[in-house]
Amino acid sequence: MILKLPDGRRLEVNETWRSAKTLGEALQVLDPKLAKKVIGARRNGEYVDLYFRLPSEDGQLELLALEDEGAQWLYRHSMAHVMAQAVKRLFPEAKLAIGPPIEEGFYYDFDVPEPFKPEDLEKIAQEMQKVVKENHSFERMEVSRQEAMKMIKEMKEPYKLEILNELEEGEQISFYKDGEFVDLCRGPHVPSSGLVKYFQLLEIAGAYWRGDEKNKMLQRIYGTAFAKKEDLEVFLKRREEAARRDHRRLGRELELFSMEEEVGPGLIFWHPKGMTVRRELEKFEVEEHLKRGYQYVATPHLGKAKLWEISGHLSYYRENMFRVEVEGQEYFVKPMNCPFHIMMYKSKTRSYRDLPLKLAEYGTVYRNERSGVLHGLLRVRMITQDDAHIFCAPDQAQGMVAEVVDLAFHILGTLGFKDYEISLSVRDPENLSKYGGTDEDWQKAEAALEAVLKAKGLPYKRMEGEAQFYGPKIDVHVKDAIGRLWQLTTVQLDFVLPERFDCKYAADDGREHRPYIIHRALFGALERFFGILIEHYAGAFPVWLAPVQVAILPIADRHLDYAQSVQEKLKAAGIRSELSYSKHKTLSYRVRDAQLQKIPYMLVMGDKEVESSSVAVRLRTGEDLGPQKPEAFIEELARKVAERR
Repeated sequence: MILKLPDGRRLEVNETWRSAKTLGEALQVLDPKLAKKVIGARRNGEYVDLYFRLPSEDGQLELLALEDEGAQWLYRHSMAHVMAQAVKRLFPEAKLAIGPPIEEGFYYDFDVPEPFKPEDLEKIAQEMQKVVKENHSFERMEVSRQEAMKMIKEMKEPYKLEILNELEEGEQISFYKDGEFVDLCRGPHVPSSGLVKYFQLLEIAGAYWRGDEKNKMLQRIYGTAFAKKEDLEVFLKRREEAARRDHRRLGRELELFSMEEEVGPGLIFWHPKGMTVRRELEKFEVEEHLKRGYQYVATPHLGKAKLWEISGHLSYYRENMFRVEVEGQEYFVKPMNCPFHIMMYKSKTRSYRDLPLKLAEYGTVYRNERSGVLHGLLRVRMITQDDAHIFCAPDQAQGMVAEVVDLAFHILGTLGFKDYEISLSVRDPENLSKYGGTDEDWQKAEAALEAVLKAKGLPYKRMEGEAQFYGPKIDVHVKDAIGRLWQLTTVQLDFVLPERFDCKYAADDGREHRPYIIHRALFGALERFFGILIEHYAGAFPVWLAPVQVAILPIADRHLDYAQSVQEKLKAAGIRSELSYSKHKTLSYRVRDAQLQKIPYMLVMGDKEVESSSVAVRLRTGEDLGPQKPEAFIEELARKVAERR
């Protein structure tokens, strides 16, 4: 057995290892000083604690100290239990549901007679501090199903009883105890409650049990925890900045989009200003795609059940699809565009001369997401994808993928995303049976994607087991202005759907062959991308995307005619402007309003400007650029728009 130590060293252990039953016992025998530093480990991508039963076979364990990357999962899980312990002390009638760690913290769901109030968070946090100071050990208790049933009934925890009843026969059942608090839990946990001192409770939200709106609404408390105080402070500042950039608030204030209760959740209304941004995004993408030989198409919004049976969506995705009955036949509203593009490919006989065939579509698809997971523009039910499918010969695939990656970087870079992380999703070598296609197909496809990334010198993380059943993929994650990662571009190689749909082309050897299909989307969902874009720019879009590019601000009635003549010149140059004037609103009020609307430029016009045929130019940041001739201003602005700045 190889131990990877927190300092990066590797240690091989033999007889000492065999004499211990758990990781904690082994470390005590091996090195008591090391044992004090280690809070858990990672094995085959899974986290384990010091109660982990040592395997008989050889392998590798990566030991984790409190400050290590990955240790957050352990101590945040433990802090969820500390929070539940505090809640039970303050609200004994609370019933426990689940409390997992999540990407940036943890939460726990409670069933309480009355919803928690904001002031309750402070009380709970204070009680948590007491639990931390008490420094209880997290003790693992493994029990039989009968013992577990008895314990949970005595604790009067109905949600835990439901979880217990769903465990498979023979599955190990465990509880964790810290102080007086006992909870049904698989683990893992840190050694004691006193290890993590830097935490913050964040908010209260409603959450349906099991995420199903048919079940009872529970109270969810979110929190976060860090090993270091400075890391917590950085997180809270970033969270504050994220709140300032929240696309839901900005969307309402800037009149970009809305959702209407009478229509239904997850269905987006694009308002004129939001639609202006969307049109500019589409125009940019279409121009770049046409340069590269893509052809734009439009396809139906629903199709017969048979189509989705062939594609496999009914087997893998049925619960997320909307069903419609037409004249006794079962139809489904499309959750994806690919089967329609495949049918378009099959509409005529194809030869190698037709390949690569690049079909693109702004295709609106529909997914029956549960209402509990919907979130502004970031998770919706009606989704517009900047979708494309490239039908190509297998030996063309690598070149096509390289072209898509270049296009993605060009488009995302133009939109202000410069920092990327890339993942390459491949098969799980331990579970090959769940993937379609042949070993040869997979080896060629994975090698092609990897070769593209290596040829471009792009660092990437290989993600075993994350491939789709029909082929491997490249995902591009971008960092926004405050350092958050968002998964955007996806490029997937598919050799399974061509087989399912019996796609063919006549090759130059006179025989029929199957094409590969490259599924790719650059923005992904246009709605989600728009939400990310709003937050990236905090609503202050670059001038080429801004819904209104120029606010025209005449000071008094006598300046209106001149202001209107300047607006006509802007209109003739294709620049979007808005004339803002009211006898009842001061100039300073109107300037402030234009700044709040995040309009890039303001042109102020008074007696001096009228006499000199000029405009006084201000920026939304408050900077005064002084007087300029309208023609010079328009020429410079048009150049920025043309350069997409």
